[in-house]
Amino acid sequence: MPGKSYRRLFSSSVLLAIAVGLMSCRSNLDLTQDTLVRSAHSSWVEESFQTEVVNIGLAELGYPIESPKTLDYPAIYLSLATQSLDYSVVSYDAGHESLFNQANGNNELEKVGKVIPPGSQGYHMDKKTADEYGISNLEQLKDPQIANLFDTDANGKANLVGCNPGWVCESVINHHLKVYGLEDTVEQEQGNYTSLLADTIDRYEQGKPIFYYAYNPHWIFAVLKPDREVMALEVPFTSLPEHMVGITETDTTFEGKNLGWPAVGQRFVVNRTFASRNSRAKRWFELVSIPVADMNEVSLQIKEGTDTPEDIRRLAQEWVSENQAQFDAWLAEAKEE
Repeated sequence: MPGKSYRRLFSSSVLLAIAVGLMSCRSNLDLTQDTLVRSAHSSWVEESFQTEVVNIGLAELGYPIESPKTLDYPAIYLSLATQSLDYSVVSYDAGHESLFNQANGNNELEKVGKVIPPGSQGYHMDKKTADEYGISNLEQLKDPQIANLFDTDANGKANLVGCNPGWVCESVINHHLKVYGLEDTVEQEQGNYTSLLADTIDRYEQGKPIFYYAYNPHWIFAVLKPDREVMALEVPFTSLPEHMVGITETDTTFEGKNLGWPAVGQRFVVNRTFASRNSRAKRWFELVSIPVADMNEVSLQIKEGTDTPEDIRRLAQEWVSENQAQFDAWLAEAKEE
């Protein structure tokens, strides 16, 4: 009898040790079925579309999905750092570096993949006027006669359609006007960016000259197409405000033109612990990407009123269906992790 009791005790101890070992190993494995994925985006509706596309894939990988939250950018980064969220699509190159650092990003967060491949940003004018007057460089607007072509309020200065007050691009435009010697002939027109662009399109449709700043991806590029309706202007040299350090002419050159602005890239930002425990999800983030042209077309549909949560979900499902072969290839690769 003592022998049997010993064997039972020994067997129970072995089983317990195996169970503990498995639980320990499990903490380093992909926890797919047990992990409720939590995400957030800003009030920019296009980010909700991107998040829906990503979550469709995560669901295919077996992850249960919590309904995404809508938060301001600082709150998103802090929530990711404190593990209240797992991922977001809102990591914008250069522009969000301070938010990343304030959230102790180097220790708590990871930037992964490319939600949207880098697109250009810079100054644009209608191609008709640019061709007629031989305008190719922003510096040419030092000439009062050239600047006068774009004077919409009759104050003697060209109206450059710019950004909302407080946006990073506002300070960059003002910096450019100063360092390129344009303050006497050009002024930045500010207000609601979407409304300003709507006015710009109206002027273009009336056959009037237009002059504006734009970042890509954005629906404006699906309306006024580069090298067809409008053209991008070069700058005389690369110069950016002090908070945008380490950016060189190579960084501001796009398709052979120095546009004066770094490319606009959008990446995933992920909680580091979540990424280490969920290799399939991390690989998915590394793979999934929406082309700039596709994003512009979706953005235009949203701008024109297809903007309810149900609409956005449908747009995401339609994009997946239209790109099913590529989507399935990404899923297959992620499942190998």
